[in-house]
Amino acid sequence: MSLPILEITYLVASLTFVIGLKMLSHPDSARRGNLIAAAGMLLAIIATLGLYQSYDPNKLFNYGLILFGLALGTVIGTVMAKRVQMTAMPQMVSFFNGMGGACAALIAIIEYQQHPIATAGFDGALLVMLLGLVIGSVSFSGSMIAYGKLEGKIKDKTLPFNQAANMMLLLVLVGLIIYQLFGAAYPVLFYGLFVIALVYGVLFVMPIGGADMPVVISLLNSFTGMAAAFGGFLYGNKAMLTGGILVGSAGTILTILMCKAMNRSLTNVLLGAFGSAGGAGAKSAEGDQTVREISISDMAVLLSYSQNIVIVPGYGLAVAQAQHICHELEKLLEEKGVEVNYAIHPVAGRMPGHMNVLLAEADVPYERLQEMDEINPRLANTDVVVVIGANDVVNPAAKNDSTSPIYGMPILEVDKAKTVVILKRGMAAGYAGIENELFFYPKTRMLFGDAKDSLQKLASEVKMV
Repeated sequence: MSLPILEITYLVASLTFVIGLKMLSHPDSARRGNLIAAAGMLLAIIATLGLYQSYDPNKLFNYGLILFGLALGTVIGTVMAKRVQMTAMPQMVSFFNGMGGACAALIAIIEYQQHPIATAGFDGALLVMLLGLVIGSVSFSGSMIAYGKLEGKIKDKTLPFNQAANMMLLLVLVGLIIYQLFGAAYPVLFYGLFVIALVYGVLFVMPIGGADMPVVISLLNSFTGMAAAFGGFLYGNKAMLTGGILVGSAGTILTILMCKAMNRSLTNVLLGAFGSAGGAGAKSAEGDQTVREISISDMAVLLSYSQNIVIVPGYGLAVAQAQHICHELEKLLEEKGVEVNYAIHPVAGRMPGHMNVLLAEADVPYERLQEMDEINPRLANTDVVVVIGANDVVNPAAKNDSTSPIYGMPILEVDKAKTVVILKRGMAAGYAGIENELFFYPKTRMLFGDAKDSLQKLASEVKMV
């Protein structure tokens, strides 16, 4: 009787994954959705430990190891989640994603050691192990490189013949998989495949620049989901299979959406190294190079007597941890009758949805967050656009300069607004490594300094206007 109950439990857990994923689509329900999916995972773990029929003589010892691993992982995960800053959220996502890929690769290795090698015919189980090993290993090593680059510990670096080396390694991986399926499945080839996949993951992510990190993170996330699904196939575990499929498909869809938002193909993202050290260098804007600054007091008057304002958040807002004071300024302006909204570019920040999460933490109402396609037609009638820490996603070169590496990328068309105020520490280029011609527009004003400090002073001035 335990097996049917276990299967029903897996079905219930799978339903919670689907429901939780659906609820993640809106900030108002995202927290509940996350808890529902987590409860489903906990249910699947408890059911597996309590109902799975095992005849292993070392059962008690194995249960001890499992419980120790659960306790250790729970403590580490809880501490990391509580201590992480919002600016470091992309790093944590990459790290956890890499751990998922490593688990999938370990599952493939352990199952391979127990798997009898077929002497004739197609071995479907071996194929699943090989694919799980390769995809999980690539996800692990690639995610660790992404973590290091986001943390600033690893610099963007394009190695000599990097693309050719990647293509060669990919062909070797495919060749070894086919050879082991239809030729000789020697253990040394299996572990060789493991090492090559780890190296490929490193070389795969190394040349990709910071501006493409949202795409890379979502792509690696889909890899981990697929690898987990292969583990579900191996064990015949419906909950693991469903969870892996959901993660893999969601990551794939998100990757496609990110590429669409940048008007680039996935191949171009992976091979173009946009925003990397090997990309195009900064190009100076032509024409008027005058930078027009604005004082805190003048900006306070400008904002207070505007009818509508749009705030464009970027990674600089996260670095300055200025989301809370930004929301306070928004409320002060609303009290003066000013309409305030936020314009969110799909690839702003370092991971998909980074700005949405950042502003949600500051309790900014979700209805004020306007997506690019929704806000762009309204920018021409906007009195003031305040750009905080964003750069490439508002650079008119994407529309005007056919030689620019970001040419063709849809941007927030803030240059159409009546006035643009940009909060920056200095005149540094964005991650794409090109100068922003918007800085020199006659309608643009620059407010230099730390975003949090500038917004605090600005809020104080607005109160006095």
